Amino acid sequence: MISKQEPIGSGFGFKTTAAEVIAGHDLTGKLAIVTGGYSGIGLETTRAFASAGAHVIVPARDMDKAQNNLKDVAGVELAQLDLIDPGSIDSFAREFLNSQRPVHILVNNAGIMAVPLIRDTRGYESQFATNHLGHFQLTARLWPALLEANGARVISVSSRGHRFSGVDFDDPNFERRAYDRWVAYGQSKTANILFAVALDERGQANGVRAFSLHPGRIIDTALSRYMTEEELAPYRPRDMEQRDVTNPEDYVKNVRQGAATSVWCATSNQLDGMGGVYCEDCDVAPIAPADSDGLGVRPYAIDPELAERLWSLSVTLTAAQIAS
Repeated sequence: MISKQEPIGSGFGFKTTAAEVIAGHDLTGKLAIVTGGYSGIGLETTRAFASAGAHVIVPARDMDKAQNNLKDVAGVELAQLDLIDPGSIDSFAREFLNSQRPVHILVNNAGIMAVPLIRDTRGYESQFATNHLGHFQLTARLWPALLEANGARVISVSSRGHRFSGVDFDDPNFERRAYDRWVAYGQSKTANILFAVALDERGQANGVRAFSLHPGRIIDTALSRYMTEEELAPYRPRDMEQRDVTNPEDYVKNVRQGAATSVWCATSNQLDGMGGVYCEDCDVAPIAPADSDGLGVRPYAIDPELAERLWSLSVTLTAAQIAS
């Protein structure tokens, strides 16, 4: 059973920053892994963990960019990883496990959005392969290190975009249906949420809890690189001097605010004893009607039966498994 999906009154909100969430936390002696932790909200998540004393490993596809962006952040270790390449995932996990270190926090943050139809070497659609299957395989390979922590959290960065689509179990890779980049994105983000539901069910007896979240709409990150200026314009509110401002009505945040919910899910004592829930604005989100355009989680994204169905599909597609 997943924990009750309703707000708990955390005291934080839309404007809360990662620095405000991490204040007062001591992560000395803890190890965190943040995929994509060298740009956008991933970078701010890395900064927050490191500021609290954690040793942070940032798996990176672009090592030069990662080294440049993290050069002023102490306590960070870089490693090569490409989430769309199964061999790269296995190589990263194998090297890490050889170091015999536990993983206390795993933030599955990296992702792509609204890309044209691209397939990986297995023929899988790239958004489903990168955003979900890559993180599914990574988490499975790192499972022994998560168990070793004697209390770990796995955080899946999803999106309000999960409202665009549930998971099409009959054709997840768009082999028979017409490709729509936003439907594909929505499917992958729903998969992130369902993954947290099923993972928490498997991990809670051993102290591994899983959460998913919507970080907010953050425009100025690499995630929006496939969007046109015309598509981006409505989500870039400006003040009288043409400076970017945040916009609660459109859920637009800056990266410091965008990283806050990831950090809260990973560190908050308010979530002790909970798991499998979807969060936003540093609180557990309410359930929203399936046809709603607003905040909240759609019922199909937290359905335990669908979560188990996705788990089985993911095992088939990746040959990765986590023991119940």
